Amino acid sequence: MKKELKNTVISTLFISLMGVSTVAQSAVTLDRTRIIFPGSEKSINITIRNDNPTLPYLAQTWIDDSNEKKLTTGPLIATPPIQRLDPKSSSIVQISTTPSIASLPQDRESVFYYNLREVPPKSEEANVLQIALQSRVKLFYRPAGILSQADSMWFHGVTLTPSAKGYTVNNVTPFYLTVIGLASSQKTAETGAFDVVMIPPKSDHEFAMAKTTVPYMTIINDYGGKPTLKFKCDAAKCTVEKEM
Repeated sequence: MKKELKNTVISTLFISLMGVSTVAQSAVTLDRTRIIFPGSEKSINITIRNDNPTLPYLAQTWIDDSNEKKLTTGPLIATPPIQRLDPKSSSIVQISTTPSIASLPQDRESVFYYNLREVPPKSEEANVLQIALQSRVKLFYRPAGILSQADSMWFHGVTLTPSAKGYTVNNVTPFYLTVIGLASSQKTAETGAFDVVMIPPKSDHEFAMAKTTVPYMTIINDYGGKPTLKFKCDAAKCTVEKEM
């Protein structure tokens, strides 16, 4: 199962032919694993922190779209693009809208990605390979018109229908649905039997699995939690019975 928060390792110095000592400890962290931007706001703040007790780090931030294209003029921008974090200190990154935010669909969420890359100080030791860790988390723009629907129960509108391969998950909601497990038992659904699947608003996705009388589906909610939904089925479809 792929993690919601993924790290990319980038080499920043060189490898000596005489031997290498590596420094691979993550220092700069983000205060959340996903970001929700309410359309009623012009900007939001997130907190980043340097957890290293002795060394300062630079923190680079930017936003890209679902095609990994860096956004330079909007509709969302992160500032400042680079800043210094002293040891054991935190700072604020502001994510703001630009006028082009009006071009996004207003009846459903849009997804972007927030990137945070740490830049370590240059080592004074010889034969050292320093690496920078980059975190990339989902950033959901949630238009003002659907905010009232975004309570803790919105995913109870999701249904399953039998298909040739197993089940089709029907996401009739205006929100992105992130599924980490779908199985005939709660335990198997919670452990995640496949890579994370993100189903766009008002769309569906087919999962290959054996038919069962009581399907369970584990998802990721706004807070990074992983509730499991128990479904009840009739001949035509399965609906959410309760949240486990």
